[in-house]
Amino acid sequence: MGPFLLAIFLSAFLLFQLQPIIARHILPWYGGSPALWTACMMFFQVALLIGYLYAHLLAKNVPAKRQPILHVSLLTLSLLLLPISTPDSWVPTVSGQPAVEILALLSISVGIPFVLISASGPLLQHWFSGVYRGKSPFRLYALSNLGSLAALLSYPILFEPQFTIDSQATTWSFLYLALVPIFALCGIAFSRSSADGRANGPEVAVLQPVTLLDRTLWVSLTACGSTVLLAMTNQICQDVAVVPFLWVLPLSLYLITFIICFDKDAWYVRGVWLSLLFIALVLLLRLMFQEFTDDSVSLIYQVGVYCFALFTCCMICHGELARRRSAAPHLTTFYLYVALGGAIGGVFVNLVAPVLFTGYWELHVALASTVILAGVCVGIDKKRIETKQRRTAFASMWSLMVAAFVVLLVLQIRTGRVDTIYVDRSFFGVMYVDEWDVDTPDHERHLYHGKVQHGRQLLHPYKQRWAGSYYGADSGVAAAIQQHPRRLAPDPAARGLNIGVVGLGVGTLSTFGTEMDSIRYYEINPQVEQIAHKYFHYLKNGKAATEIILGDARISMQREFSESGSNEFDVLVLDAFNGDSVPVHLLTEEAFDLYAKHLRDDGILAVHITNEYLDLSPVVRIASRRLGKDAIRVKGAAKRWYEDHNDWILVSNNREFMDSQALRSIQTAWNEVEPRPIRWTDDFSNLFQVIDWHDSPEN
Repeated sequence: MGPFLLAIFLSAFLLFQLQPIIARHILPWYGGSPALWTACMMFFQVALLIGYLYAHLLAKNVPAKRQPILHVSLLTLSLLLLPISTPDSWVPTVSGQPAVEILALLSISVGIPFVLISASGPLLQHWFSGVYRGKSPFRLYALSNLGSLAALLSYPILFEPQFTIDSQATTWSFLYLALVPIFALCGIAFSRSSADGRANGPEVAVLQPVTLLDRTLWVSLTACGSTVLLAMTNQICQDVAVVPFLWVLPLSLYLITFIICFDKDAWYVRGVWLSLLFIALVLLLRLMFQEFTDDSVSLIYQVGVYCFALFTCCMICHGELARRRSAAPHLTTFYLYVALGGAIGGVFVNLVAPVLFTGYWELHVALASTVILAGVCVGIDKKRIETKQRRTAFASMWSLMVAAFVVLLVLQIRTGRVDTIYVDRSFFGVMYVDEWDVDTPDHERHLYHGKVQHGRQLLHPYKQRWAGSYYGADSGVAAAIQQHPRRLAPDPAARGLNIGVVGLGVGTLSTFGTEMDSIRYYEINPQVEQIAHKYFHYLKNGKAATEIILGDARISMQREFSESGSNEFDVLVLDAFNGDSVPVHLLTEEAFDLYAKHLRDDGILAVHITNEYLDLSPVVRIASRRLGKDAIRVKGAAKRWYEDHNDWILVSNNREFMDSQALRSIQTAWNEVEPRPIRWTDDFSNLFQVIDWHDSPEN
């Protein structure tokens, strides 16, 4: 039995190690978007379905003796595709259809090995049931999920901190190579059992046929669980950051529910989990309504509620699935429908929901579906054992509860859209524009990405050029541009500045430009450029020559340096970190090396670090010291009603600027005399070093 146990554990381990390795590699290519992980998950779910279909067809249509020969041969041939890789030549320029690009990229780079490994689970269990006819193969399913869980937990704890991306891919490839001989041993055992008739012997009991209701529930329950997983992961990453641990945590909880439910029927006590589901949904609804209030909610509480709700929903889905699992001879059929449900959930979240919804409302659909499916499963069982009156009473009670829950979800959606004049959703998230005080002198518009404001503008003609939000007169970026020594040069003809800006927002910084300036914006989301032109006037009213470069800023700047050398920016503004989802790849040592190449020797790097939950100051200070530059912090207060609290770090060797009285008068003291030694590289960045899980940072 040893080879079977080792093979199923190792194949599951490899399956779920591959996901964060590849996603982590291509994350910077798409600007650190939360949707990248769910797009990768969709690919892996669809590939899993293909693998399960292959296993099903192999088990049903190929003679027992030939099954191991065929599968081991394909595994051996796939070794020619190792080591796994995603060449840098595949880096996208401007992402028109990121989800489609990711599917194509993953199909080419890891598609075949992933499909073959994914077939291992049902195929090994099919062979196991042929060799050990008295033992349940479903315990192997629990072991498979345990291997998946081990892979997920070990990645952020062991593999990501200790190994580079290339080393991770090489290690994975060696483990894949080791799987082939172990699989061959299992195949030999199955072939021998088929030779003496055990694999194809008569069943002891008469099998119940697989009904349409069985198939429908298998697909519905797994699709619902998959949708809850991906929608909740989107929510967590959107509110915190797109880092491997926050991908791994929800998926780990999802797998744990499979392990519990398929290990032993006694673990799933329906009444207990339905009660916990009610508690989880109450807490989650309260948290979702709290998003539109001024109440501060700690990060650890948010993540805890999301994970509790995810776990209870998946326990309901997978517990009911385990109660309805098939007999061993129908095993590959059962897993095929399970994989189909998972793929449907992935396609719904990634391809269907963005078309149907202008917000992340698939989570609302998933929660309502969980409650409905729980009622259906209970109702089916009650129909078999209880009177018509009791069944009717249950149906009425459950229907009222579902209706009340759906009404609350709809109200929650409507609560956040009272003042909204535009909303749209793309791969990079939900953008919407709010309008306040129409037909008054204080008429203004705000741009939001999720819950985070990315700019505001007063629309009265006299006030349109006032820089508000994080860019007020006392902000660090205002000082960097307006107090730059070149701007103050005696000769007016020499006062022009070459300015680069990572992150367009509503184009507020254009208000600081003069006719002699040039401003180059880098913006990954084409939707932002459209909004800035249509609903705001900073770009239209700006005096500087303006250019907008679409695509990830770091990729664009690297390409520019390779093709034409340094841009020679006088001021380079990094304005991409005030949201909840931080593009970490823009804060690594390699990124700062690139910024230094594009700055003049006396240039100023202005880094916007205003953030509710993250204190990025140690990262920026350590990176600036490594470059041999000084760093000064400027925390601007909201002195005017149209300004917001802001936090900037100015990095430069320009002594005339750094020692100027104008800058010293607005300088803020560091909370820590010596910054914490936090070094982020492309191979490793630990967001937990800068998260405040309880309160927003005040340092």
